[in-house]
Amino acid sequence: MKHATFRRVAALLVAGLLAGGAHAANEQYFPLQSYRVGPYAAGGTGFFGGFIDYLQYVNAKGGVNGVKLTWSECETEYVVEKGVECYERLKKGLNGAPAAATNPLSVGIAYATLDRSTADKLPLITINHGRTDSTDGSVFPYVFPLQLNPYSEVSAIVNYIGQKSGGLDKLKGKKIVTLYHGSPYGKETNPILELLAKKYGFELTLIEVPHPGNEQQSQWLNIRRIKPDWVILRGWGVMNPVALKTAKKTGFPVDHIIGNIWSNSEDDAAPAGDAAKGYISITTHPSGTQFPVLQDIKKTVIDAGKGNLADPKRFGNVYYNLGVVNGILNVEAVRLAQAKYGKKPLTGEQVRWGFEHLNLDDKRLKELGAYGLVQPLKLSCADHEGGGAVRFQQWDGSKWNVISDWVQADRKLLRPIIEESSKKYAKEKGITPRDCSKES
Repeated sequence: MKHATFRRVAALLVAGLLAGGAHAANEQYFPLQSYRVGPYAAGGTGFFGGFIDYLQYVNAKGGVNGVKLTWSECETEYVVEKGVECYERLKKGLNGAPAAATNPLSVGIAYATLDRSTADKLPLITINHGRTDSTDGSVFPYVFPLQLNPYSEVSAIVNYIGQKSGGLDKLKGKKIVTLYHGSPYGKETNPILELLAKKYGFELTLIEVPHPGNEQQSQWLNIRRIKPDWVILRGWGVMNPVALKTAKKTGFPVDHIIGNIWSNSEDDAAPAGDAAKGYISITTHPSGTQFPVLQDIKKTVIDAGKGNLADPKRFGNVYYNLGVVNGILNVEAVRLAQAKYGKKPLTGEQVRWGFEHLNLDDKRLKELGAYGLVQPLKLSCADHEGGGAVRFQQWDGSKWNVISDWVQADRKLLRPIIEESSKKYAKEKGITPRDCSKES
């Protein structure tokens, strides 16, 4: 019993330290369900490092209209049960500072906390991932798959393969394999890929890699037998470099592998060594440190010795920059909501309004020093994604180089599918969808 009490006290002390010693009189809290250990630690440390460094940067500039930002971390190890535990522990705020939104960066944890966050009126942010039908804000008012939902992701990849083939009509007869992570995240886009295969006439083979993905020999021998024109890699964590190394061993050309949004970082390519050279992936944002906002973070946070990254060399990499992008979107939602509700700490319900009214155009992105880092984004009651576009990048052996303009998903094709799914969910849960024409 004494040991349990000690652990609880220690956890509270650590939370306070991680939050920078929050005293909450005029603070807005971000509960962080982070993961810094386990097979997906590279993604977690990079993303949450960038997110926290951006929050520190905003605080160094005086906060959001004088409201300081505070946070604490709860280690999930990317395990759903721990993620739910962390959500319940952190959702009520810290030392009186109200929670703004949760950002678990995990499909499993997002699914497991979706109903809870809705009941608690706390926005659930699933940037570049999550439940695709949560794009429909009339049914999912508190869930925001910002920038890119999974359906948009695979649609954009197929559109790019069509471009490379000389047009979507030239996809007929092509062979495409999707190598996917054996999880709800990995499986979610399979029905859409099947729909696109039927629409464009390409031959699709779906091959699963069991979690965590460190053994893929049989899958790649199967791919060698199929001899596809392209392989779509829908991986995560250790699965990605293993895929690239095994592809090389079995003789598949790496420049005909296209990684999805969670197979697109330096941490995915570099560990594969020479096997990764020529590898292509999608991205919603570039890596690099040339953007004014990153230069400012370097001056005010990194150079001051306050950076959150254990390895400063990761500053400006794909995962880190996604964390910064996520920080920008969260803070802008708070800033926008303050314009409506007052320059003070806000409830999750008030911050939700801010997310739903995000409108980041080129002018605002330039003011934020994030032009070229964040794609223009406009959300609404009906559309909680707001973007749906990606660019393609190629690994040259040491860094990523962007090789395409923005490629847009076929949102016209996808929207009815999203609405059909969201209406089914609403019926199952007894939800009356909002009338978005009456929202302001």
